[in-house]
Amino acid sequence: MMLRRFCCFSASTSSFPSYPLSFSSNTKKKPLVFLGSPQVSTAVLDALLNASASPQSSFEVSAIVTQPPSRRDRGRKLMPSPIAQYALDRNFPSDLIFTPERAAEDAFLSDLRALQPELCITAAYGNILPSKFLNIPPLGTVNIHPSLLPQYRGAAPVQRALQDGVKETGVSLAFTVRALDAGPVIACERLEVDDQIKAPDLLALLFSEGVLHSSGAKLLIRELPSLLDGSAKEKAWPQDDSKVTLAPKIAPEESWLSFDQDAVVLHNKVRAFAGWPGTRAKIVLVDEGDGQCKELELKIITTRVCSRSNFERNEADDITFVKGGLIFPCGGCTSLEVLEVQLPGKKVVNAASFWNGLRGKKLKTLSQYK
Repeated sequence: MMLRRFCCFSASTSSFPSYPLSFSSNTKKKPLVFLGSPQVSTAVLDALLNASASPQSSFEVSAIVTQPPSRRDRGRKLMPSPIAQYALDRNFPSDLIFTPERAAEDAFLSDLRALQPELCITAAYGNILPSKFLNIPPLGTVNIHPSLLPQYRGAAPVQRALQDGVKETGVSLAFTVRALDAGPVIACERLEVDDQIKAPDLLALLFSEGVLHSSGAKLLIRELPSLLDGSAKEKAWPQDDSKVTLAPKIAPEESWLSFDQDAVVLHNKVRAFAGWPGTRAKIVLVDEGDGQCKELELKIITTRVCSRSNFERNEADDITFVKGGLIFPCGGCTSLEVLEVQLPGKKVVNAASFWNGLRGKKLKTLSQYK
């Protein structure tokens, strides 16, 4: 059953401008419904609310759809999604924030039809939209997808692009169809990818407004006039199915690093999996005094590829410390410089702090001890 759960959450005092509380049936503005859930989506909602508040605006945000409240943080307190909390902070009416478990629920679809939305906008909503949903808005449903479609269709486009080491990515505005991320593309913007940027930062960059870069929020606002007058459907182009690449959801077991791979491959994986699920490695701590060995699990936080590989080592699997970094020997005679690590249950520390805590013990990659 569809629930409106936000009456029990009070909006926090903030400096945000209030959202208009009246939704008059006599207004000439076209009703638009926004769907999103994580923090990165707030940039898109913010742009829509600000644009709709303009006297010249031809639309209003008539409802927001997001994931149900979930338990998170250490206290496991039931919390609204970041989008829901942001909307409440903007004084958006709580009874117009919908939180269905599934977008196919009859009660939710009935409420959505009652709103008579002309257009729906999705930005990292997180639920599959059924045909019954897609048939409701006459102008269609449009998704902001953080890749250059048809590349990286799927649940993890930013992560998989970084894992592949792409030098360029972007954001696409496309109509939603039943096939995953396969609808006609209305517009796209390209973005060069820095070789040190991590997935959470790139994702935020692709969604958020920025002076020096284009983004999903900016692209949406630019294209809204054509979406609202229907001309976007005429100019949208079909995707070339011969160029499709997929971005499947990341599994937790993918987080392990294997140092028989090239350093570039490992560095790209660290960047791609930053945030969640992270990247982990097993290494061996060797006490040369008594010869005792202890296996350690490390979370690898920040890395870079070494420009040179001829580091002095007594043995091929020795992990050394050079100028602020832990140097891991990798496949293909390459080396990975690890700059930040985290032991289970501990805080993230830089490589120097971790090395100093070893008190003279040696580190080795695990391959010799398997």
